[in-house]
Amino acid sequence: MTVDDLQLIATTIRTLSMDAIQCASSGHPGMAMGCADIMAVLWGKIMVHNPDDPGWINRDRFVLSAGHGSMLLYSVLHFFGYGVTLGDIKNFRQLGSITPGHPEHQVTRGVETTTGPLGQGFGNAVGMAFARDMLAREFNTPGSAVIDHYVYAVVSDGDIMEGISAEAASLAGHMGLGRLIYIYDSNDITIEGSTELTFSEDVAMRFEACRWHVQTIDGHDFDAIEGAILKAQKVSDRPSIIIARTTLAKGSASMEGCKEAHGAPLGDKEVFTSKEHMGCCGDDTFLVPERVYRLFEERKVLLKQEYDRWQSLFSGQITGAKKKQWDAFFSIPERGELRKKLPLFEADKAVATRSASGRVLQALFKELPGVIGGSADLGPSNNSLIAGFDETGKNRIGRNIHFGIREHAMGAVQNGIAYYGGFIPYSATFFSFMDYMRPPIRIAAIGRLHTVYIFTHDSIFVGEDGPTHQPVEHLCAARAIPNLDVIRPADAEETKEAWLQAVAKTDGPTMLVLSRQNLPILKRTPGNSAELLARGAYVIRQGGDKPDIIVLSSGSEVHVAIEAADLMEKDGIAARVVSFPSWELFDRQPEEYRRSVLGHGTPKAVVEAGTRMGWEKYAGNHGLFITVEGFGRSAPCGVLADYYGLTPRKITDRIAGYLKQKPGDDN
Repeated sequence: MTVDDLQLIATTIRTLSMDAIQCASSGHPGMAMGCADIMAVLWGKIMVHNPDDPGWINRDRFVLSAGHGSMLLYSVLHFFGYGVTLGDIKNFRQLGSITPGHPEHQVTRGVETTTGPLGQGFGNAVGMAFARDMLAREFNTPGSAVIDHYVYAVVSDGDIMEGISAEAASLAGHMGLGRLIYIYDSNDITIEGSTELTFSEDVAMRFEACRWHVQTIDGHDFDAIEGAILKAQKVSDRPSIIIARTTLAKGSASMEGCKEAHGAPLGDKEVFTSKEHMGCCGDDTFLVPERVYRLFEERKVLLKQEYDRWQSLFSGQITGAKKKQWDAFFSIPERGELRKKLPLFEADKAVATRSASGRVLQALFKELPGVIGGSADLGPSNNSLIAGFDETGKNRIGRNIHFGIREHAMGAVQNGIAYYGGFIPYSATFFSFMDYMRPPIRIAAIGRLHTVYIFTHDSIFVGEDGPTHQPVEHLCAARAIPNLDVIRPADAEETKEAWLQAVAKTDGPTMLVLSRQNLPILKRTPGNSAELLARGAYVIRQGGDKPDIIVLSSGSEVHVAIEAADLMEKDGIAARVVSFPSWELFDRQPEEYRRSVLGHGTPKAVVEAGTRMGWEKYAGNHGLFITVEGFGRSAPCGVLADYYGLTPRKITDRIAGYLKQKPGDDN
């Protein structure tokens, strides 16, 4: 492919981008035009992939971390025949299109990650490189590598400024992740103007300090771009960043380098004159020269040869026991069979659900080779460090990932591992730190990623550490995220079932919210088995055919609610107790089942060590809410239980007083 060919591709990316954004009356032309030369080289000459098999495991991965430049990606996906048509590009940013404003995983064929919030893609690519090296370690043999692809990312000034990139870069450099190549679109412009307003650090020195290989080039020089990428490919023991000096809106007739070109259409007149400035006809819209299509068809022929070579290598190398091992990475056992492999818990021995989770994880590590993960320096506290399995370290990877105190990056790296495929990644920290991870959790939910979050120390019962470490609003905040299953198990048996549910849910993330304190194993009959956790809520204590009150509770408060119900029975009050570990699972149940649990016309009480917000959906606006409406206090957990009215006697007294008011049921 000649320089003239690359120039034609780059020009076509620019004109398509201008047209799509002008047609949509919204978008970001500046980056799409500024990075067109980089995309022409990377996709036109270097990347290895197969448009006919976009899920090929050894394909090069491409992450557009600066997702606002989405037309860059849609253009090359169109050229390669990934199913993005000119009609789709004309429908850019419109309802139901496969060309949304920012790239979305599982919406557009060939899009590897959902990006938009700056810095998330930066962390995703680190996770992809980690997953690749884990898979390579398992299946490559000396002199024969079935997994040897590269991970590329295009990042922006905004990505570099976001704190998450510093965390992710530090982690990637520490672990020595090679074959990870970032191209930094350094155009020195943000929405408010020149980066001189806010940004004067030496980026090259920063990444060198993080043990990255660093190069600086002219981002519009085709030879320099190709040479830098090829040089970076030879670096196997650390990640690479190529600082590409570019001009925002390159090719624009009068708006090159202008902040106004960052996030708004150029205008009909500017688009017309810019096309003429580039040697095109200003009146032509959405034009792709036949030469561009031919160039990419020729490239596809070469890529197909590489793909066929790999298929032959794979079929010859991955056989017998290796093939069974490979299949184990990309399949999930039936829930009943997996349950048999999980630990048994002694009925008379109290155990914290965080501890129960650790024991379950220990078993899952043995049964599911794709389960990997770790904590933000809290492994001993949240029981997420699994004994007997290798750990990450300097220039070292392992199934136990030491993320360091980097919650922001931890979530994004975890998502990258999930995007890669073949793995079920988990992360772990204290529940009060969920806010640090909310952006990647939200992205995982949007992208339907198979990720698991372990959040321990789940309530005011953290105790003496006080309100900074006592989550009270976090449950309702987590429950507000669509497509995220939040599960707060009541005991060790429910914790086991929660993990089985998390493993089984492949179309979105699951959050396990676990106790610091020991909890008794609940007494059960066949009718209230912990396996009912899969239904989200179930009757754990019947309270007769016509209970006077139905108590809804989750997690560490369930056993307290049962004890309160026993006291109420002595006082002549029939109380049903519902263990309610997951709103999301319950809402997916048939209406008949939901009514059988919640009843009809029976007053409700909610007992939970968090805010009441959202419980009205199940208890009605006139229900009784024995919850925590405010931040916690620093005190021993037993003192806090009494202070907030979360003891059996105080719950009993509150319910008795409530029932004397003869409340109705508005649920």
